[in-house]
Amino acid sequence: MAARTSPPKIETHGYGTLTAAQPLGATAELVTIEADLTRGLHSFSIVGLPDKAVEEARDRIAAAIRHSGFKSPKAENRRIILSLSPADLKKEGSHYDVPLALCYLVASGELALPTTKSLFAGELALDGMLRTVRGILPQVVAAQRAGFTSVFVPPGNVPEALLARDVAVYAPHTLRELIDHLAGVAVLPRMERDETVVPPPLAIDLAHIKGQESAKRALEIAAAGRHNLVLYGPPGTGKTMLARALVGVLPPLTDDEVLEVTAIHSTAGALSEGAIFHPPFRSPHHTVSHTAMVGGGAYPKAGEVTLAHKGVLFLDEFPEFDARTLEALRQPLEDRIVTVARARATVTFPADCMIVAAMNPADTLSADAEVAVRAALKQARKISRPIADRLDLWIEVPHVPHEVLAGLSEGEPSSVVRERVRNAREQARIRTKDPNASNARLSARALEHDSGFTEAANTALLAAATKLD
Repeated sequence: MAARTSPPKIETHGYGTLTAAQPLGATAELVTIEADLTRGLHSFSIVGLPDKAVEEARDRIAAAIRHSGFKSPKAENRRIILSLSPADLKKEGSHYDVPLALCYLVASGELALPTTKSLFAGELALDGMLRTVRGILPQVVAAQRAGFTSVFVPPGNVPEALLARDVAVYAPHTLRELIDHLAGVAVLPRMERDETVVPPPLAIDLAHIKGQESAKRALEIAAAGRHNLVLYGPPGTGKTMLARALVGVLPPLTDDEVLEVTAIHSTAGALSEGAIFHPPFRSPHHTVSHTAMVGGGAYPKAGEVTLAHKGVLFLDEFPEFDARTLEALRQPLEDRIVTVARARATVTFPADCMIVAAMNPADTLSADAEVAVRAALKQARKISRPIADRLDLWIEVPHVPHEVLAGLSEGEPSSVVRERVRNAREQARIRTKDPNASNARLSARALEHDSGFTEAANTALLAAATKLD
């Protein structure tokens, strides 16, 4: 690529500084990048607890700077140090490429410091193109809260970056475009948010499920109160289909929930679209490890229960999950959070989701009584009493004869049920005067004083508890 005309060099005394950010779960911590250039035998180092992706940025930065019309750092007889602070925070990801490259150019006098508080993120291709990275939304939100007025992200990250309001978002395609904007040579347009959100089509509508009226009613009750639910019955009765239909009756996420859920998926690299406006649905296989379920690792990462935050975690073949994996769900079921403690870091992840489990009953109908007893005991051992107590609704999904199904008409669509669920949740918020209230999270005192139970309802509940255990 031919060298382009560059602005005159700026006296910087070999020092420059810029701001980036490190995603941490649903949040991010601002990182100060400093560059120091001194004469001497050539060396190029990045310090501040970088991972392999950050260390390898040296080669990407050198090539991108050269293809952007500037002298490559590797062609300079200088000792180059790029420092990321705080030094005890692990720096992970390729999104440091752009701020590291800009910081070097500031220190070398090729670029002036930005006049506004700006955050930079993006991976560099060798030719200077900006590539999409993960964890952009929590970085933008952290910058917004710190008073930054503008952020520069790759074009592929624009939809999620625009979810944060009151901050200007710019999307250069190349490093050269970004440099020209900062130098005032060619100003980039400010990205605008598209306020029209088209809801995705439902995978399974309740209207398409014939029969199982009790189970469908249980889905509505569970959705209204955000209760955990167990569907049990013989194979082929529609338990999985009912569970997948549940997300269709849940109300869309609020603005705050959209930010939180999208940030979690962005950091985990699980964001397939620009933003998540509807409750997520996660369905891990029963061979999943307890670390993958609740999160973990040397540097803790979010697990399935966190990726299902504000949505549904579906556990098919529930008794087949490893006992250790199921026991790890105790804290999220009780506290709606997961705290992962490791030698290098302790991270608390949000885990406020509905758990829906599906299971086939034990083979208690076997002609061999001994086989039936062993099957029932094996299933009971897999599901401990503390876990069973935290699953609010247990609903039988019986087999329906084919001739009966053939004669049934379609039921209520999910949109009608969703409106009733939304009204029920609104009533719960009005009763408790808590914007985040749900029936499943009522304390004992709130249940006694704010539930609005009549004496007849209390009597019925006590009778059910006594007779049905």
